[in-house]
Amino acid sequence: MIIVGLTGSIGMGKSTTAALFADEGVPVNDADRVVHELYRSEAVAPIAGLFPDAIVNGIVDRAKLSANLAKNPAKFKELEAIVHPLVRDKERAFLDRQSALGHALVLLDIPLLFETGGQKRVDRIVVVSCEPELQRERVLVRPGMTEEKFQLILSRQVPDAEKRVRADYVIDTGHGIDSARAQVKTIVRELREQAERTDNA
Repeated sequence: MIIVGLTGSIGMGKSTTAALFADEGVPVNDADRVVHELYRSEAVAPIAGLFPDAIVNGIVDRAKLSANLAKNPAKFKELEAIVHPLVRDKERAFLDRQSALGHALVLLDIPLLFETGGQKRVDRIVVVSCEPELQRERVLVRPGMTEEKFQLILSRQVPDAEKRVRADYVIDTGHGIDSARAQVKTIVRELREQAERTDNA
């Protein structure tokens, strides 16, 4: 089974691209969705110890958590020490499940793939990218987004140019959904052929 890591900086179109892989029948594990689920379950108690006022009605309130982190950026590391191991556990369970089902190809959608050392856990890396002007335009129309927030997020991410250099495949999302879909189809076909060759070797 080939494990593909999908990543890309904010506003590059990563979630849309992950959905295109799913459309091609590739099982997708979305790290962000896993975190959302953890914020309603296993992560609540340990986060309550770190940020008591970020818990509302028994779940982690992401807006309150963000506000806390903005005031105490040093606590990012402590939060990551709680959340990352839980995310890894869910990821391993996903991979075991897909392997048992006989899938040749799976995709791990990991926003901070390089930042968290996730590249060591995947066989191929796909980076989603577009022109910086388009990225900025996409991000600044998001509800509650400001230039300051955007710059803070970018400062915590490996620069796009570096991601592209470290990728096995780069998907350019700057030319519309049909173009992105065609790029995804090509990658999926190539990787399925590689998986088949390995099986027959």
